[in-house]
Amino acid sequence: MVWILTLMGLAACAPPIQVVRVGSPETYRSMTQNALSSEQASEWSRNTVNEWGLLDRFDDQPEVALAELREIVTKGRGGKNELFALAEFSFLHAQDTEKRPYHLAAAVYAYAFLFPKRTEDSPGPLDPRTRLAADIYNRAIATAFASFDDGTIVLTPGRYSLPFGDIEVTTDPAQLYWGDHQLVDLTPTAELEVRGMRNRHRIPGLGAALSARAIPRKDVDVQHSLIAPAVQVATTAVLSLQDVHHGISTGRLRGSLDLYKASETETVTMEDREVQLEIDETTPIAVQLAGSPMWKQELRGFFGISVAGIPLPSLVSLEPYLPGKIPVVFVHGTASSPARWADMANDLRAAPWIRQHYQFLYFYYDTGNPIPYSAMVLRDKLMDAVERMDPKGRDHCLREMVVVGHSQGGLITKLTAVDTGDRLWNTVVRVPPDRIPGSEQFRTLLRRVLFVKPVPFVRRLVFIATPHRGSFLSGEWLNRMLWGIVPLPADVTSQSIDALTKGGDFFYGRTLKARGQLPTAADNLTAGDPFLEGLAGITVADGVPYHSIIAVKDSFPVVEEGDDDVVQYRSAHLYGAASELVVRSPHSTQSDPHTIQEVRRILHLHGGSLEMAGLECGSNARRPDKLRPEATPGL
Repeated sequence: MVWILTLMGLAACAPPIQVVRVGSPETYRSMTQNALSSEQASEWSRNTVNEWGLLDRFDDQPEVALAELREIVTKGRGGKNELFALAEFSFLHAQDTEKRPYHLAAAVYAYAFLFPKRTEDSPGPLDPRTRLAADIYNRAIATAFASFDDGTIVLTPGRYSLPFGDIEVTTDPAQLYWGDHQLVDLTPTAELEVRGMRNRHRIPGLGAALSARAIPRKDVDVQHSLIAPAVQVATTAVLSLQDVHHGISTGRLRGSLDLYKASETETVTMEDREVQLEIDETTPIAVQLAGSPMWKQELRGFFGISVAGIPLPSLVSLEPYLPGKIPVVFVHGTASSPARWADMANDLRAAPWIRQHYQFLYFYYDTGNPIPYSAMVLRDKLMDAVERMDPKGRDHCLREMVVVGHSQGGLITKLTAVDTGDRLWNTVVRVPPDRIPGSEQFRTLLRRVLFVKPVPFVRRLVFIATPHRGSFLSGEWLNRMLWGIVPLPADVTSQSIDALTKGGDFFYGRTLKARGQLPTAADNLTAGDPFLEGLAGITVADGVPYHSIIAVKDSFPVVEEGDDDVVQYRSAHLYGAASELVVRSPHSTQSDPHTIQEVRRILHLHGGSLEMAGLECGSNARRPDKLRPEATPGL
């Protein structure tokens, strides 16, 4: 009797409902727990199925519980809450069993939740289930249409099974075309972890974000394509459904599985609504660079050692030419490659206005070659690319080019926008061109290298850590070490033998006389080099603004006395620059956030000045003669 009274007393002291204070992280985890982040459904879905007495049945007989909940919806007794619960619990069951029909069902239910029959049933903009339903839909597509071999998405038409019926899916094979390339290996980016990139940018929206590999099309001549080899492309797969609510009731659905390229489309119309696509811009860059031979090529390229699959020199792009966009050309520095621009390009493309107004190209070259020779090649390739992209000259935005150069690349950049007259020749060569011994081919090559005219469509320059007066790391000790190791281009070597053996005194420069061969880039970067001194005395062409971004390490309290381990401030400083920003950074400053923000500001300035002049450029300008106005952001 005593123990019974004791138990009754204890029961009276412990109410069946209690409240316990917990910390903020634990509270938020409990509130946001869902099928995508854990092995348990969200509180919203659990509440809904518990109201129908089905929560315990989901543990023991999940497929029976899902069928009963669907019947509640089809009989008109349930609404959006039940549809959301069906989407989340179907996804959970699909994860547990790997049954494809339930992945597809999760996508169908999530679609029905996001696009209800009646507008008043639409989830509110602050309803967290809206984003969760979109994420379930996105992931369910990626798993429902994944290949059994490697997990890539396969755009295959046909009839697909659902737990309650089937769905007839159509596709358009032409959607795999991307300019003069075709897309293969469509890999869900949500399943890839990115390491080494400073930021990972994703645009939230609808659809499975993918990284696709572009290969040349067999039915198109891509010999002169600007698309980089093995480029990865940001794409999005979307499953659009016809009369989804009726289909859930009848078990017979129809839909189309569509693929959109981020370079072409960022929004689509679904159920009479404009919908933002889910886009991952960063992961394709990382996938491409993770397996790229560029890293091996960087130092080897300085010594003229080629890595298979990367022809040098090249002007390449990561997307097809799009009329109405302004080109930005990146020129890397010594013993480097376009891969070093990855963080900058990634962050710039994350800014919607930049992404819509600019297209990026990369000059890839042997960095051991003489700088004026590399600059000549760049000019030739720019002229050729613009002629091939727009032979009739209708795209005015294509001819408002910005060239950005880092280190040695900055000197090459300058040589796209200078009129040297005979000044550069006279600082390098003692005699007129017709007195140079050797072949006429070599004399013609020397004229093209040293008599420079501005590229007419280069409109703005950006110099980053550029040694306009030489690098203090370059010097005779380094040049002596590199003599005979750094090969020169075959056309230069074969044509210059007579000139150098019979007329060495015709050229200025001690290294040229001592070695009997033309200078390398290391010579050109040495203070006192005739070419470097001649170029430093030549100003950028009128009407072409130029900007300086100068790296100086934190260890120098006085900027003017500082350096970045490679280039001193006084070598990088240029009078007459439209702007100059000193970034506290080592020499490789392309990934520094302050450097990237300054380039972003300059691109806004460039695009804004064009708009003020009445020239509209942007992603909507597919016909440059009929450009649509677009708001200019603050500069």
